[in-house]
Amino acid sequence: MPKFEYQAINAEAQVVTGTVQSNDRSSVIASLTKQGLRPTSVKPVGGNKSQLNLPFLKPKVKSAELVIFTRQLSTMVSAGVPLLRALTTLQTQAGPALHIVLTAIIKDVQGGGALADALGKHPKVFSDVYVNMVRAGEAAGIVDDILKRLAAQVEKNASMKKKIKSASTYPMVLLVLTTGAFFGLMIFVIPTIGKILKDLGGPDAELPVMTQMMLAFSDFMVARWYIILAVVGITVYVLRKWIKTPGGRLTMHTVSLKLPVFKVLIMKIAVARFTRTFAALIGAGVSVVEALRVTGRALGNELYVREIATATQEVVNGKQLSQAMEGSKLFPAIVSQMLAVGEETGQTDVVLLKIADFYEEEVDTTIDSLSSILEPVMIVIMGAMVGVIAANVMGPIASLSQNIQ
Repeated sequence: MPKFEYQAINAEAQVVTGTVQSNDRSSVIASLTKQGLRPTSVKPVGGNKSQLNLPFLKPKVKSAELVIFTRQLSTMVSAGVPLLRALTTLQTQAGPALHIVLTAIIKDVQGGGALADALGKHPKVFSDVYVNMVRAGEAAGIVDDILKRLAAQVEKNASMKKKIKSASTYPMVLLVLTTGAFFGLMIFVIPTIGKILKDLGGPDAELPVMTQMMLAFSDFMVARWYIILAVVGITVYVLRKWIKTPGGRLTMHTVSLKLPVFKVLIMKIAVARFTRTFAALIGAGVSVVEALRVTGRALGNELYVREIATATQEVVNGKQLSQAMEGSKLFPAIVSQMLAVGEETGQTDVVLLKIADFYEEEVDTTIDSLSSILEPVMIVIMGAMVGVIAANVMGPIASLSQNIQ
């Protein structure tokens, strides 16, 4: 029987975790609910080996497709279309990956299961934030309103990811071209030039130290290219494994927040994501403690996750969220100040959405500025690399030619 790991909130707003054996995820959720617990995360332990060997059983739905699905489902439910009919209609229009997911969701809903529980069985497609907002909407009877909020939330997240991806594409292309040009020169051009130098100066010709090092490295690459490929492959593999560990993620995120330019961009992205996600959950009727826990997992940065966890514990101990976040080194002071205003007026979600809009505009501006800086920097690096190689090659050739004359 499969084993599931769960995290839930009890009546005292405390987090309860554990493992349980059950036939499926929905049975675990039903069992926890009967015990007076509110599940926030239920995941299988270990997983199915057959699924690991068959990647197509884990469909990957693109962000753009999820945005369209959420917007269309929101429109249909708001227009009074029954949920099952709306899901069936959208299934016929969905792509192959989403079609498989919707087939399973429709089957669960037809069997009497809640929509949130059906969505929660597909964590690769529907995040914890998505599932918790739908669950809150079902509990309050405002699924149509929640879907509207979700559609806006998903669109904003997809838009931000698209901008970051487009901004990083050109520098990455230049980096690949620079690396390719370096290896191309070392493997195909430098050996020929080295032969010319030896022919001009003879075996006893004295070459500059940098030229000798460059020629030696070129000879090593030509003769032992498989060693370089093996080292690069092993290094990439080890780094990817290390980054997936808690210590590796923490180290990587700590270093990224110390980089001169990128730390500002990372901070703005984290603030925009936190404020919009937290506002959406609060507006959906989710409790502050539960909304903080779900939002913390959605930020994707280990330092921010720990910061939110600390603030959550202080809220559980009786503090206001604005007080818990006051003096934070990761969140700017405007966040705690605006939170205090929202808590006083009872419009925390509205206030946070304004902060999210502001910081999303700041992210756009920062990305544009970063792109305009990175492009010439990468070009200069490429030019400098080619220039160094040319200087270390053409200088000895000119010197040897003068000696011959």
